[in-house]
Amino acid sequence: MRLSTALLFGALAAALLIGCGGSDDSTTDTAKPPAGAAKAEVRAEWEESPGCAHPRGASRWGCSVGAYRCQALVTDRGWSVDCARPGRSIAFTVPPRK
Repeated sequence: MRLSTALLFGALAAALLIGCGGSDDSTTDTAKPPAGAAKAEVRAEWEESPGCAHPRGASRWGCSVGAYRCQALVTDRGWSVDCARPGRSIAFTVPPRK
């Protein structure tokens, strides 16, 4: 009797484990643009935003672009910009302006 009860509980546990996580059902948010498109949009907004302009004489500065908070740093290759929001970050380089 004990053996059959143990086997029954074992079979139920195995069935639950096999049944959990085996589904390919997933939700995809089609409203989100691809990562490359999001990066291009953030970069374009960053370059157009007056609040993100390079302050004269500053080697570092920050600003907000939509939901992103951006930090920029002067480098030998131009400006290195890192933008982040909860769960997502984007980085890009802006060549020196002539």
